[in-house]
Amino acid sequence: MAGAVIEVDGVGSSRNECVTPLRGDFLATARMGAGLLREPAVAARWDEPSALPEFSVAGLAGHLAYQVLAVPEILAQPVPQEPVVPLLEHYARVEWIGAGVDEEINVRIRRGGEQAAAGGAEALAGRMDVAVGELGASLASVANRPVRIPLWGSWSLALDDLLVTRMMELAVHADDLAVSVEIEVPALPPRVAETVIDLLSRLAVRRHGVTGVLRALSRAERAPGSIAAF
Repeated sequence: MAGAVIEVDGVGSSRNECVTPLRGDFLATARMGAGLLREPAVAARWDEPSALPEFSVAGLAGHLAYQVLAVPEILAQPVPQEPVVPLLEHYARVEWIGAGVDEEINVRIRRGGEQAAAGGAEALAGRMDVAVGELGASLASVANRPVRIPLWGSWSLALDDLLVTRMMELAVHADDLAVSVEIEVPALPPRVAETVIDLLSRLAVRRHGVTGVLRALSRAERAPGSIAAF
């Protein structure tokens, strides 16, 4: 229901804070990510290569954490003047889709992950906890205003659309990190899973067409080789 609120409870939150369901889902996904960083296998394999090309486990963990750590910084910035684009248009503009592993945008992403992870897994999880605590308060009151990350380019997103992009990143990279250290992938809350799959499905349709996605989901004998969203 539009305008509905839920109470947020958990690490760094207050029983008196109320956020919309989508924002509560983001906070729950962020806590899931922090919990993953505390898995002993993550710290044990911190300096090893991850399942992603050129990413160490540490760098991948830092990139996962960035999806949460960036949000308080984004909200602290003035309302941007760049035009606000719809969610799917955002993905039509980002440089990293289709970029090679050694292209500048991906080098910058990996470097940022390594920098975020410099203090180790436990410290990184603690920083995520602090960010979730801050966001439990700020997301309860901030409007669905335009926001942007300078790395993107000259456009903005509505805050709630930004949070959908962060949930997708957290979900995908939690899988990457769990596979990298050979532990079970954390379960996503059902509503988070629905939001993430909806976004990835719409991106897959844009990339492969309705027929290709339909066949992949219903007719294995006619399915294309891939319907990957990216």
